[in-house]
Amino acid sequence: MKEITSIRIDPAIKRLLSYATSEEKIDEEYNKYICSPNRKLYSGGVNGKIISCIGVEILNSRDGVIKHIAVLPKERGSGMGSSMIRFICKEYNLNSISAETDKDAVLFYDNFGFRITSLGEKYPGVERFLCELDLK
Repeated sequence: MKEITSIRIDPAIKRLLSYATSEEKIDEEYNKYICSPNRKLYSGGVNGKIISCIGVEILNSRDGVIKHIAVLPKERGSGMGSSMIRFICKEYNLNSISAETDKDAVLFYDNFGFRITSLGEKYPGVERFLCELDLK
């Protein structure tokens, strides 16, 4: 895993972030990672090619929130997403980690061991879920 600190967004990272947020928000979210000391963005690669990214916000030094996580479609199911979460938990020695997601990704978090709570329809026709994992 490599921390991303460049002011200019790499096209591969921009593509990955497009899987995790709306196109209109990519630049704004990327800038938050570059400018906010409690937000970090990491990339994962294979043979020098970026295939995944994870963005986290660290709260009160030991609790993390996954803001964005994405893996190239052809690499999904390879364990890269789980590997990135394990990396973040170890890197920051977290007590807990959480994420908010939709029905398309909730099974990924459930399989990892996160506790899943429905937040209902946060947007019209879109059910959201809070995924929480205690690491203590």
